[in-house]
Amino acid sequence: MGHGHGHSHRAGGEGDFEVDRTPRLVLLTALALVAVVTLAGLVLLWPDSDAADELQGSVGFAAEGVTFPEAVVREVEPACAPDADADPAAQACGRIRAIVDEGASEGTQVLVNVPPQISDSGLDPGDRIELVRQPQDGEGQFGYFGTERSGPLWILSILFVVVVLGIARLRGLMALLGLAFAGVVVLGFAVPALLTGEPGIPVALVAATAIMFVVLYTTHGFSIRTSTALAGTLAGLAITAVVGWWAVHSTHLSGIADEGGGFLTTFASEINFQGLLTAAVIIAGLGVLNDVTITQSSAVWELRAASPSMSRTEIFTSGMRIGRDHIASTIYTIVFAYAGTALTLLLVLQLYDRPMTDLIGTEEIAEEIVRSLTSSIGLVLAVPITTFIAALTVPRARRP
Repeated sequence: MGHGHGHSHRAGGEGDFEVDRTPRLVLLTALALVAVVTLAGLVLLWPDSDAADELQGSVGFAAEGVTFPEAVVREVEPACAPDADADPAAQACGRIRAIVDEGASEGTQVLVNVPPQISDSGLDPGDRIELVRQPQDGEGQFGYFGTERSGPLWILSILFVVVVLGIARLRGLMALLGLAFAGVVVLGFAVPALLTGEPGIPVALVAATAIMFVVLYTTHGFSIRTSTALAGTLAGLAITAVVGWWAVHSTHLSGIADEGGGFLTTFASEINFQGLLTAAVIIAGLGVLNDVTITQSSAVWELRAASPSMSRTEIFTSGMRIGRDHIASTIYTIVFAYAGTALTLLLVLQLYDRPMTDLIGTEEIAEEIVRSLTSSIGLVLAVPITTFIAALTVPRARRP
């Protein structure tokens, strides 16, 4: 096998290493074919714009004439005692006094009832809330709709960007740009395509593959090391898709586990909810899968830089020792992430007078189990695949 001299890759910051022509050519050719298939998938699965426009915004959020003005809080009464017969007006509890700050009723003082959790959420005079105004007898009847949180959310977002740019600098900037691109793909392609009834698994695979191509290369640069991580990521996505499809169908999950699913069945009946569930599993595992594969690829190249005379078999073995440690910690990340999102549900299940083992088969719990285990299987298998590809593409061992 000849040595190619047209490309060099700096590993570990010490010396340039020539990559064998054949494994490099095979890897890049395979990725090029995947890129072509992905572009073809984007064209074939691109949602019908007329159908998407017809669905988007087709459901009225409120009755005609109902508005949602903001108001400034003047006083927050304490939550009412847990007494079903209690009168909030008599007890002076469970209400918020506010002044409408916009719209036709600007300057109007209102007194609205709120749930106990809103009274106890820490609202203070000067905070802003969103009201719902229903026209009645030429005036309007006000109710509490929500708390205005855009200010703190903007501060948190800006802080996130500042921290990322301050610590990661150029890499952080490229990561933010990649994140923005991922949002465009998901919201501009995947969501409309799923909404108009395109098959969930192909849509998710095409979207995830397009995201990974851009995110990995923009963040980590064009190199054989990044290409290796990309190949391992794509293999992990394929495994996740196959296992997810089997798990969803073998467990007979409907994909409708909450009010949102029931709402979609009414207004977007073209959606295949089992495919939608599998698509959610694929997209949800992108971040962790990307983290594991780029780490494994980098670890193998660092091993080659540190030990130029180490054989590829030895590099693979050493890389897998690193990968096993990474697998253990990342599985915790996946499982605890899903457990955190389902924490409220777990608390509710503790209130029932049935053993937890009897409730595992419920739609809500089974969905979380399938998500966690499917993502973990794809993740675990991506580690040896990435390590193997990296071990093949690193430079040959040098004689001592």
